[in-house]
Amino acid sequence: MTKKQKKEAVPQYALPAIMLKGTSAGRPLRKLGSLTCPYTGVKGIPGDKINPFERKLQECDFAAEYINLLSNYMKNMLPTEKSVFSIFRDFSVENPRGNLQDCLNFLFRGCLTKLKLEEFFVLDEVDVMSRKLSPETALKLREKTTRCRQIILADNKDDTFKRKTFLNSLSEISPKENEKDIFENIKNRAIFLPTSGSSRNAFVVKYSRRTQREAARRIFIASTETIEHVTPNSEGGRNEIGNFMLTTANGNRYRENMPLDRYVQRFPRIPKYTQQYINEVIDGIHQGRMCGHELYPYQIKQKLMEESQGKIMISLSKYDYTEQGAKLAEQSYHSRTEQDWRGFNC
Repeated sequence: MTKKQKKEAVPQYALPAIMLKGTSAGRPLRKLGSLTCPYTGVKGIPGDKINPFERKLQECDFAAEYINLLSNYMKNMLPTEKSVFSIFRDFSVENPRGNLQDCLNFLFRGCLTKLKLEEFFVLDEVDVMSRKLSPETALKLREKTTRCRQIILADNKDDTFKRKTFLNSLSEISPKENEKDIFENIKNRAIFLPTSGSSRNAFVVKYSRRTQREAARRIFIASTETIEHVTPNSEGGRNEIGNFMLTTANGNRYRENMPLDRYVQRFPRIPKYTQQYINEVIDGIHQGRMCGHELYPYQIKQKLMEESQGKIMISLSKYDYTEQGAKLAEQSYHSRTEQDWRGFNC
């Protein structure tokens, strides 16, 4: 057997952990697939479903065809996407050969009005919280929220309100030392300005300017599984499996870099969803589908407890391995695979 043939013959599961870089270190979690998202509680769509879905999406022309394709993933849909899907489905019943864009355009004006009110609600809360700041800092913040209101009310297509622009602008304000915690709370509240992932109104407004194909893809892609850093990269979080969870794309995106304890405050069901997630991971390990990563439940339990400041305390009572037993199982597996690699490459 040639050296090339030997390398091709190596089974995929035999890759030593040291060879996995970046988020590829989360490959063992991806292989489990369709886990309960610890942030949203829905079953994620495995990444290997994306390409087949997009190929089928290219074949759709009419509303009924898009609905038939998306119907296969109803159980995976997040609340906002499921709500929009329901509207599309009702539309397709009456207009099977219609265009979903017509549906979005019909809803646009009413949804835009409601979206503005949602945005004002968050900006009002930010202004109320600013009362705890010094007058100088509060005025700088009020200038920014006032500018946001002007843009929202102007309804100028060339100068629309952009949530990300506002959030980035907050970094231009330098609070005093004794008000940094207050200002951090304000920024974390501002993160909850409506997005197309958290608000049906925002979804309709955004995708009324896109094609029906893009809108349908968005409903699907929101639930696809992605690697989440429990400790964000920006906060020094490492690219290793003990810092990873498999979440839906929107669950990951909506958290952004928010401290996990504050994210739990906003979504108090996260501890319950996280327990469901880890129970499914444990089942996968018991089935022999995560060989070499038996310590993961212990690692992620510790990481979640630290990052959530004790708000997420998962139970490993269903796990067959003690921590020491899991460590020995990992060592044994890696010892065997490294020997296999040396044998194939000699």
